[in-house]
Amino acid sequence: MSDIFYPHTGGIPEHILYLCKTIRQLGHDARILAPSYGKNHPWVEDYIIRLGRAVKIPKNRSFAVLTFGVLIPWKLRRLLERERFDVIHLHGSIAPTLPYLALKYSKAKNFITFHSAHEKSYGYVLWEPVLEQYFRKLDGLIAVSTVARDSVAKYFPGRYRIIPNGIDTERFNPDVRPIEELSGYSPKVLFVGRFEPRKGLKYLLQSFPMVLREIPTARLVVVGQGILERYYRRYVEEHIKGSVHFVGHVSAQDLPRYYASCDVYCSPATGAESFGIVLLEAMAAETPIVCSDIPGYRTIMEDGREGLFFTACDPKALAQKLVQLLKDPARRKEMGANGRKKAIAYDWKKVTNQVLDFYHEALNNAQG
Repeated sequence: MSDIFYPHTGGIPEHILYLCKTIRQLGHDARILAPSYGKNHPWVEDYIIRLGRAVKIPKNRSFAVLTFGVLIPWKLRRLLERERFDVIHLHGSIAPTLPYLALKYSKAKNFITFHSAHEKSYGYVLWEPVLEQYFRKLDGLIAVSTVARDSVAKYFPGRYRIIPNGIDTERFNPDVRPIEELSGYSPKVLFVGRFEPRKGLKYLLQSFPMVLREIPTARLVVVGQGILERYYRRYVEEHIKGSVHFVGHVSAQDLPRYYASCDVYCSPATGAESFGIVLLEAMAAETPIVCSDIPGYRTIMEDGREGLFFTACDPKALAQKLVQLLKDPARRKEMGANGRKKAIAYDWKKVTNQVLDFYHEALNNAQG
């Protein structure tokens, strides 16, 4: 259950979708409860329940999602009484919307996974007196990384279990069919992400003229969308526009093909990343990485093994690392193989079994 789910793209929706799908594949009944975004939704399977209306608001150089609806408390109580879930698993912060109300009305064992990294949460400071009483109803605390754990534990201390994000290593793999339109370009750098400040796209766009001075045939492929697209396009200098391709949103089926079609994946995030699912996606596709040296990314990637780190928000440093890797095909191949090996350890079946084991611990403790 979360306020954040598709069509709002990102790590949390991906985590929720694959955790639920894998739990169901393992023979358990599982549902997703999330708000409506007022448009046609992908993933309309009968196990996805929409309740309330989502509204995006700016937050922490990104966008937060809150759910509104006058009838939400009544409908949610009826749903919980009818379904009698054994476990309720919340994702994201305990915002005063769906997760908060679910804890309020829950009679099940309650778990939460924290995904975010932040230095300070004014929401937790403001709502702490109210949220603390519901925080006590949580039977299991999960964080996707030590960075995510440390971000929330300063407000709500407790025993957190670190269970990372996962990756579908069958969907993301190096043998998928490449994107034909990109076959004529070499070498290619890929960016995948929402168009928002903390993803750092502007620094990649600022760095690319320096890359082209060293490697004139290089191309940058930008996959993503957002209200700031026009703003980011202004960072593309006139003389390099032919070398930068804004692809827009791509389907879930095509996304792995973009990773496998490019020579280097780049994530220039400025911070506030607790893990980095995009890094796992690139690793699973055997695509070497150049990314910001930030705490969340250090939890998943080792510098010089699966890719290279650069100093965040420094276009010149980014350009140097890209050129270094683009000019070294043998090293790219080695890093790609290392990445694939690491990604296998994060396959969703393995991660989901960790979550299920945690459920069983809490349920057995209650019975004992």
